[in-house]
Amino acid sequence: MIKNLIRYFKGIYFIKAFLVALAMVIAVIVSVYFFDSFDVGFSVALGAILCAPSDVSGSVKHKFYGMLASIILAFSITFLIGYFNNYLPVLVPLLIILVFLISYISVFGFRASLISLSGLIALVLAFGHQSTEISIFEHSLFIVLGGVWYLILAISTQLLLPRVQADYLFVELLEKTAEFIKIRGKLLAEENDRTSLLEENFKLQTAINELQENIREVVLEKRFNSGFSNRTRRQQLIFSKIIEIYELAISNAIDYEKFDTLFKEHHEKVDEFKLLIFEVSDKLNHISKVILKEEKLTYKNNFKVLIKKIENHIQIYKVDIGLPESREGVIFLLNYKAYQEKQISNLMDIVRILDNYSKNDKIRAIKDAEQFLTPQDYDVKKLKANFTFKSPIFRHSLRLTLTMLIGFAIGFVIEMQQSYWILLTIVVIMRPSYGLTKERTKNRVVGTLIGAAVGVGIIFLTQNPVIYAVIAAVSLIIGFSLVKENYRNAAAFITLYVIFMYALIHPNILTVIQFRVIDTLIGSMLAYVANYLFWPAWEAKNIKEVLSKSIEGFSEFLKQIAVFYHEKGEVPTVYALARKEAFLQVGNLNAAYQRLAQEPKSRQENIAVFYELITIINTYLSSLSSLGMYIRTNETGKVPEQFEVYIKHILSNLEKAMELLNNSESTICLETEELGIAAKNYDDYFQSLSNQRDKEIEKGLPITKEMRSQLHETQMVSEQVRWLLSLSESLIKNIKKI
Repeated sequence: MIKNLIRYFKGIYFIKAFLVALAMVIAVIVSVYFFDSFDVGFSVALGAILCAPSDVSGSVKHKFYGMLASIILAFSITFLIGYFNNYLPVLVPLLIILVFLISYISVFGFRASLISLSGLIALVLAFGHQSTEISIFEHSLFIVLGGVWYLILAISTQLLLPRVQADYLFVELLEKTAEFIKIRGKLLAEENDRTSLLEENFKLQTAINELQENIREVVLEKRFNSGFSNRTRRQQLIFSKIIEIYELAISNAIDYEKFDTLFKEHHEKVDEFKLLIFEVSDKLNHISKVILKEEKLTYKNNFKVLIKKIENHIQIYKVDIGLPESREGVIFLLNYKAYQEKQISNLMDIVRILDNYSKNDKIRAIKDAEQFLTPQDYDVKKLKANFTFKSPIFRHSLRLTLTMLIGFAIGFVIEMQQSYWILLTIVVIMRPSYGLTKERTKNRVVGTLIGAAVGVGIIFLTQNPVIYAVIAAVSLIIGFSLVKENYRNAAAFITLYVIFMYALIHPNILTVIQFRVIDTLIGSMLAYVANYLFWPAWEAKNIKEVLSKSIEGFSEFLKQIAVFYHEKGEVPTVYALARKEAFLQVGNLNAAYQRLAQEPKSRQENIAVFYELITIINTYLSSLSSLGMYIRTNETGKVPEQFEVYIKHILSNLEKAMELLNNSESTICLETEELGIAAKNYDDYFQSLSNQRDKEIEKGLPITKEMRSQLHETQMVSEQVRWLLSLSESLIKNIKKI
């Protein structure tokens, strides 16, 4: 409990929330003390709040420009809305135009969507400006001052504490990767229903991909801005090792039905591997605690003992079943052991980097690191390309505009005390996807009710303004720090902050609480209903495009694997980039499926088929990674002709799948006869090697390095290309159903 609390205080979300609160408190104190005016301080504090949403993980440059854009947008919108606030014929068209344009800039990506959020919040809060001390122009200028004040605090903090952001991201990535690996171990031992475990892994892959992208921006881009320091070297190397561990975990592709059949009577073999995988997961968690200085680095582990037990079990299995019947199972177990030993090697590399890095000046940078950064596309053409009902952002912008107009009309007609709270609720809840809007609606309502109930209880207990001020400040920090991790609890604390801020200046606080709850309920209901009725972008319609991109990523990755199998040597950058793209696209597909699963059942068209496709796609990525990993990390011989035949047919099937998804007629037609010949050649070659080895065993000869390598390569590569071919055929079969 205490460790979790300490970690919370050291986290980037708490630090950011503390900076927001600090910026606001200092602004108000300076305003009251030096200018005897609360209104000036309030405007400056508001500027800090409006700048904060775009302060997200990333490079200093991207943070700076993101927050600067938020400040400019907040000033412009506050001035426009404030100036025309009393001219309804102008205000309504202005509201429609501004809401649509501000929300539409989200087409430029994640950071742009946060700038958009800042602009929308500025628009809503502009309706609440009722000061008689300062004009709307002065109010807008003080908002700029507050934004610049927060920008200086945020950038200074990142420059003074450069380790905090990167360390926190690394810890999150290590813990998610550890959890992912642990589930892989559970999948190995589970015999009945693996569905729920696979779905957990789908969610984790999405989160892991996002974290990897954030770390690429923070660590790789810093290399170009500040030089290649020892710390940057260490971060890059640790990052590359974590990615390799993750890829290894995915690449352990297993045909679970075949696996269960092979080892049905030999559970002890599976259990030993499960224990080893859990030990790897625990070691990753230990490394994350070392980075946060929660534990001291230790080399202590049970890897050698567990590996020895596995080796003994493999020998027992070989004797119990006998050769040649046990050969397939033995080769599988040996390959699987080899994968786990690679995981252990990567783990120990990370431990050595953390322990002894200062003595190592030979670590090189990641080759062509700049190419692994995802470029930010801010081309104006993107606005034109998305100006269509096919674009989810375009639909969302229209939907949000109409909903805000309805909310504004309701607040205007019934003359609520703080009617702009309805609009604020709509802005913070409504998202392009139905599922996320539904989830945020529920959390917002529940959190607001909890916060209101707690607030009423405290008000009945005490009327001390000092206590109110302390509760408001603490609630602000906690609420802001929990927005991403736990939106319901964040809503509860932010409600407490609002209640006690008003309690300091408003005589009838119970009325304020009543209107806060009513406005939140109205805004939440409008957001929820609008997402269902107004131009909904149901995921069943959009997921096909994401699926097509995943298959396209597979095609390019497979081509690069085939090229590397021929050329060998050092892994080229183009291979690594193709691998990265394949992983990212599968993560995007998993996220799209999660959104589909959250939508109303009546709108979940073909969800069973899509689940089957998601399972195939993730299995495909595992098999593809496994093939690439084996070829990269083992000495391989001359590429057989049958491999080329399989690759040609697999790529052909992937092309067919993409054409089906794009509703175009496939003209691709390959001879299936050559595939049968290729399969027979693989079987004959493996059988020939097996027979040769059996004769050697009869003569009492030990297995040579060359023989072991040939057996493993033939079995591993042939099994994976056959599996990839089968999966590509399953893709086509299931795509035809949709």
